[in-house]
Amino acid sequence: MTTATTLGDAIFSLNMTRGEDFLYKSSGAIVAAIVVVVIIVVAGVLILLKMYNRRTRMRRELEPKSPKSPAPPTLDPNSNSSQQPATVTFSPADVHVETR
Repeated sequence: MTTATTLGDAIFSLNMTRGEDFLYKSSGAIVAAIVVVVIIVVAGVLILLKMYNRRTRMRRELEPKSPKSPAPPTLDPNSNSSQQPATVTFSPADVHVETR
């Protein structure tokens, strides 16, 4: 049995050595293998991140909650306590006037 070859295939095979021809024909398989490896690596990274997220979330949920800090007491305007806001007063000696 003979196989029919086109003129382009015949010229192409004449210009290439056997090693180059093998590399040309197997380049699709090489690209496919690289794509599969990249997909496997990305899937592995995603699985690791998911496990890490689950572990840290469980750790956060299982931690004892710290008690809330007590709220500062509200100031009653009618009370005379020591927590009155401080007032600032200026005496005339503190004001410096430029003399000409």
